[in-house]
Amino acid sequence: MKKFKNIAIIAHVDHGKTTLVDAMLKQAGVFRDNQNVAERVMDSNDLERERGITIFSKNASFQFKGYKVNIVDTPGHADFGGEVQRIMKMVDSALLLVDAFEGPMPQTKYVLKKSLEQGHRPIVVINKIDRPNARPDEVLNAVFDLFVELGADDQQLDFPVLYASAKEGIARRELHDKNKDLKPLFETILRHVREPEGDRDNPFQFMASAISYDNYLGKIGTGRIHNGTVAQGEEVMLIKRDGERKPFKVTRIFTYDGISRVSVAEAVAGDIVSLAGIEEIDLGETVADFDQPLPLPAMDIDEPTLAMTFAVNDSPFAGQDGRFVTSTQLHERLRREILNNASLRLEPTASKKAFLLKGRGTLQLSILIENMRREGYEFQVSRPEVICRYVNGQRCEPMELAIVDVADAYAGVVIEMLGQRKGELRNLVPGSDGYTRLEFRIPARGLIGVNNDFLTATRGTGILNHIFTGYEPFMGEMNRKSKGVLIVHEQGVSVAYGLFGLQERGSLFIGAGVPVYTGMIIGEHNKDNDLVVNVSRTKKLTNMRAAGSDEAIHLTPPRQFSLEQALDYIEDDELLEITPKNMRMRKKKLDAHSRKQDEKLKKAG
Repeated sequence: MKKFKNIAIIAHVDHGKTTLVDAMLKQAGVFRDNQNVAERVMDSNDLERERGITIFSKNASFQFKGYKVNIVDTPGHADFGGEVQRIMKMVDSALLLVDAFEGPMPQTKYVLKKSLEQGHRPIVVINKIDRPNARPDEVLNAVFDLFVELGADDQQLDFPVLYASAKEGIARRELHDKNKDLKPLFETILRHVREPEGDRDNPFQFMASAISYDNYLGKIGTGRIHNGTVAQGEEVMLIKRDGERKPFKVTRIFTYDGISRVSVAEAVAGDIVSLAGIEEIDLGETVADFDQPLPLPAMDIDEPTLAMTFAVNDSPFAGQDGRFVTSTQLHERLRREILNNASLRLEPTASKKAFLLKGRGTLQLSILIENMRREGYEFQVSRPEVICRYVNGQRCEPMELAIVDVADAYAGVVIEMLGQRKGELRNLVPGSDGYTRLEFRIPARGLIGVNNDFLTATRGTGILNHIFTGYEPFMGEMNRKSKGVLIVHEQGVSVAYGLFGLQERGSLFIGAGVPVYTGMIIGEHNKDNDLVVNVSRTKKLTNMRAAGSDEAIHLTPPRQFSLEQALDYIEDDELLEITPKNMRMRKKKLDAHSRKQDEKLKKAG
């Protein structure tokens, strides 16, 4: 008789979840002694490895004392909260990791809240105890206060505590213990995590908590079997969200052995499995017994707070780089994404060539954009906008809790900066290491575009974390950036001579030899108005020589933008053109005359 323990690893970003999973799998004997295992083995996506963060929830398992322990590694960034929410029904408890120096952070509060709402009794792991200035006792007190704040019941407040260094592969019940392994953690999981509910003799019930694609098998749904058993080739009933019922045959069943997905002939209640053959399955839908189809309670996912328009690229350079450039291809790719990602919504617009995608944050949307760019898609996106709601007839906007850790010398600068963006300082805690922690209540729109200014103002010493807290009455208009941009006058190629003459007008985003088109943004103006410039201007040829006229041209290196920085930088009347090889900022209306007409109408109206 198989016995299971299902647990999720939850924490704020960079508190050590994936590193701890690595150590658990190694010490549980998942890998051979001579096997070469990459660091952060669960971060298998290219972007996850490049950025050093977990973006997608992933499954793994190991065997310990007769139990199969299914573990799910979850993202720590607030923008990927939907990934955390959708797996909470799949597990029976959670390992809550908290950094022994930083303590509870915004995402710690969010993931713990979702776990407690599901009735879990989390295991608290104070990680990075080997870190300089670690303060595990203070952090533990702060974690207990957070449990109380979130309304934990008496059983949940009686949580076990372990002190760990995921990097060293150590977990201890007491700080002064001397063991050098994770055995106390494994034993705590077996003792504390409840057995999966459900009866193997009841009619089959399975809920899809994740959807993936396979070129040969088609759609694959991953989730937990809540009741009954399922066998390969068996007829089952898919129960859609609207109650519609469709029969399908299970063609393959996969379970997890270590980090590998292996095919099995049968699976039973309590295990986390993947089912192939159910082509129309979507997130949160139930697969049930064919003769007695009983639906499971629907999965609730928080609504998105940010919207961005994805449109077909219509610039003069359209179609030069990408393989997928049509509206049909763009729509199909976005539709596939929302099937995989529970926190995204896709809506049509007035134009058949543009689609409105709603999500949790700029990082979540930028990850999608980067993946699409690498796949060969070519398109353009608008500036992210917050989604407002009307509550009892009053306009409300999404609010965020922002926590800033910054060197003491720059605390005043940060307070002033976020104050201009309607941020209200709620708490100020001086640190013992020359850093101050600031807590703000701030509108979500006040954080769009703040990263560049924040890093500049704090000289790179500041760390900004934020998380959605709810909707509150609209706080009024806020001032936007005060500088205009330099816009290309005519299509051509940028020339060093033409760029040299513009350096005193502002900072440039391109160097010499770059193809440009009318309406493309190539720099930031020193003043608050936009300026149309000629970057293809060459020096006039003459047979006359004069002192100083032939001096060498020295160009300042152009200002480089990451994808997130570019999304933060563009204004409402601008777009970001994305191709597999290039990223260009441009005006929505490329013609200067049309833009002037719009300005006149805006002033008149």
